[in-house]
Amino acid sequence: MEENRVLEMRGIEKSFPGVRALRGVDFSLNKGEIHALMGENGAGKSTLIKVLTGVYTKDAGSISMQGAEDIQIHSPQDAQNVGISTVYQEITLCPNLTVAENMFIGRGNGRITKWKKMNEDADKILRSLDIPAAATQQLASCSIAVQQMVAIARAVDMDCKVLILDEPTSSLDEQEVEKLFKLMRDLKSKGVGIIFVTHFLDQVYEVCDRITVLRDGTLVGEYAIADLPRVELVAKMLGKEMDDLSDIKGENAAYSGEDAGDLVFEANGLQSDAGIKPFNFYIKKGEVNGFTGLLGSGRSECVRAIFGADRVIGGEVKMHKKTVKISKPLDAMKNGIAYLPEDRKIDGIIGDLSVRDNIILALQVLTGFFKPFSRAKAQAFAEEYIKKLNIKTASADTPIASLSGGNQQKVILARWLLMHPEYLILDEPTRGIDVGTKVDIQKLVLELASQGMSVTFISSETDEMIRTCSRLVVMRDRKTVGELSGDDVNQNKIMETIAGGEAKS
Repeated sequence: MEENRVLEMRGIEKSFPGVRALRGVDFSLNKGEIHALMGENGAGKSTLIKVLTGVYTKDAGSISMQGAEDIQIHSPQDAQNVGISTVYQEITLCPNLTVAENMFIGRGNGRITKWKKMNEDADKILRSLDIPAAATQQLASCSIAVQQMVAIARAVDMDCKVLILDEPTSSLDEQEVEKLFKLMRDLKSKGVGIIFVTHFLDQVYEVCDRITVLRDGTLVGEYAIADLPRVELVAKMLGKEMDDLSDIKGENAAYSGEDAGDLVFEANGLQSDAGIKPFNFYIKKGEVNGFTGLLGSGRSECVRAIFGADRVIGGEVKMHKKTVKISKPLDAMKNGIAYLPEDRKIDGIIGDLSVRDNIILALQVLTGFFKPFSRAKAQAFAEEYIKKLNIKTASADTPIASLSGGNQQKVILARWLLMHPEYLILDEPTRGIDVGTKVDIQKLVLELASQGMSVTFISSETDEMIRTCSRLVVMRDRKTVGELSGDDVNQNKIMETIAGGEAKS
């Protein structure tokens, strides 16, 4: 093991029933290094991390830490004892407790009962890491970014030598990401080795030193950041050369039916109890449009109001120019509207149910639970969409919770497509999933539109919006401030409108 090496994993193997998740994977981490672990969903990243942190027991291979050969890690506590800490995308702290209580809870060193000393110690750590929080502050009052930093501070204070950050930036805005990156760089300067798991390519090139790429459970390679251009990284993740995505719209012709351009849905002065200002909106047959704006601008609240997911307190909606009442999601579904929510874990998947049961759920609700589908019919529905969307699962009986994030997202998409909706709303359908699946979903959206479906597409990644949408409603501070179409759907115009645009009267 090299002198500067803090972690070395060699020949790691892990299998599950019917699936060989890791095939002889190697991974190394140096002191004072930020190392990106990249790959599509299902590539083996999560499995490798869970082997390292003792959630899974490896079938073969060895793990060494700072010269200690072939250490055994059988539980997260074992990992913590040797200096490995993990901060997950979903924050696992207690929001009802103070920052200090979260930092020291369960430590068993006596500080938890000495409140004054505990708060002093916490403030000292927070100051040393330049974290903008007070020890006595309730965690729930902190932003998501600060909560992430508190989780990192807890890990670092536990003599962490290897810090694993699993998608830590997926819910942060640009300013919060910069604060997190500053903290990561500070920890790097103190000699902490950081494993950074993310799907944001720009962030990898901004903050990382090396990249390890996995694909289908195997090691593709380990590269210095300067030696791997972005296009090559994407190609290695996908296992094929990737064409320029800027012309993705050209792969599907625009919808050309007799009713092309007809209004499908209209909202006038629509308002919900989620705090958005009354807004007007429409979508035409075979159109892909979207709401864009910074995090917190009200994008999701607008589509939740359209679908009746938040309580509507004002305005009027029409389908095909006829006024309809949508006060709850079932009303929207009966009017041919489907909605893939922003947070698939909270509002989307039902983890204990199978892939098949998750796929048929919306159609079963529409049909009525007193008229259940036969097993054969449900199986046929599931198999059709598993094939159509290329969902990677051992079978339709597999619990959805065991699928990768990208495949979970495809299952939820299948659920709504099985309804054959006239109007499909997709809120952050590509968040936290791999590049290849993102491309699949973007292409599918345009294909559906070319067949006459109307689609509203929301993404935090502006380039995705530009590639897929022909018209954008721009939002700021929970109100619409402009609308862009044609050649105006570009990065500069969107930023200008967010910064200073005002809605046209």
